[in-house]
Amino acid sequence: MLGTNNGRDGQMDIAKIGVVGAGQMGNGIAHVMALAGYDVLLNDISGEALKNAVDLIRKNLDRQVSREKISQDDMDAAMARITTTQTLTDLGATDLVIEAATEREPVKQAIFDELLPHLQPHTILTSNTSSISITRLASRTDRPEKFMGFHFMNPVPVMQLVELIRGIATDRETYDSCLAVVEKLGKTAASAEDFPAFIVNRILMPMINEAVYTLYEGVGNVKSIDESLKLGANHPMGPLELADFIGLDTCLAIMNVLHDGLADTKYRPCPLLTKYVEAGWLGRKTGRGFYDYRDETPVPTR
Repeated sequence: MLGTNNGRDGQMDIAKIGVVGAGQMGNGIAHVMALAGYDVLLNDISGEALKNAVDLIRKNLDRQVSREKISQDDMDAAMARITTTQTLTDLGATDLVIEAATEREPVKQAIFDELLPHLQPHTILTSNTSSISITRLASRTDRPEKFMGFHFMNPVPVMQLVELIRGIATDRETYDSCLAVVEKLGKTAASAEDFPAFIVNRILMPMINEAVYTLYEGVGNVKSIDESLKLGANHPMGPLELADFIGLDTCLAIMNVLHDGLADTKYRPCPLLTKYVEAGWLGRKTGRGFYDYRDETPVPTR
């Protein structure tokens, strides 16, 4: 039976998962959920985004087959578990909803406002937000006790960590149910308190912001900054290359959450980061950021 307390004590049995947003995070979440055996309903307002997401999931699963990470049968079964819809309210029939829309609080609130009247009483509502207050998001819903943060890392099929963030009202059953999902995915959960940017981005984003300040102040150029961290601190990617991968708009949004939420000047976004975002140079997804990706080999823009 779906949506019943048939699992371990204090844990709801989850079978069908709704994912809001078919972008970089949403399609990755749909990928891992379907591969783990969950039925997935993927939603986006754009039919083209949904088609692109399904194509990318198929491509990524096929890569896993070619590397012998999964079998062809595993891939076929996962693809069969994914359905798509442009109608948000269709997600009302799911047991767990994971919102993975853009990192803008008004957008997320509008999604929840539209979705809430159609949810089943037992449905758990979560957000993949990387920085926004879970308690504040939950307070606008009819189920703050069944609301929490479910923050995946990018790229979702590769990264092993999931941050689980409880709001002030989140109950134990909701947390345990989401923890069980993480365990079924074969990933590791880190429990984070509901403070701005949680754990990973509280540490990571100020480092990226400081790298942008280092560029802004002329201490080093893009290449020297990234090589210094890769070769001097054994980072797999330089901080500016990583910022481009994440999206400079997302980096700026998280720094603004930190600056506004903690009222500390050390979190002030670098003016150069703001300038890049205003120019529409958001990183890989737009073809230009701290690197220019329009040719085969990325070239530093400063």
